[in-house]
Amino acid sequence: MKILYSLILLVISNGLMTLAWYGHLKQNSKFSDKSLLVVLLISWGIAFFEYCFMIPANRLGHSAGMSLAQLKIAQEVITIAIFIPFALFYMGEKWKMDYLWAFLCMLGAVFFVNRESLMS
Repeated sequence: MKILYSLILLVISNGLMTLAWYGHLKQNSKFSDKSLLVVLLISWGIAFFEYCFMIPANRLGHSAGMSLAQLKIAQEVITIAIFIPFALFYMGEKWKMDYLWAFLCMLGAVFFVNRESLMS
């Protein structure tokens, strides 16, 4: 159950991270005409809350027995799973098959980082 909670916190954290890092790039957003300093401060404010979820997620996952590699790969898979819909639906990017290939490579990474426990 700790691992599930850790993954839920990672999803929330990565949603906030994606918004903080890329949300201000959308054309015609309320931030597109703001100065860099204002956008930095807003992004840092969002990132604060991202860390409020990321740090407990990592501590919880590690205390449940996840290795650092497992935590990192889980975080990367969640990041791409959030980023692709964000890029397509919020930012209006066009779909590329490379997104699918990248996601499949990440799933391969999940397999390899967990192969020992999956194969036993």
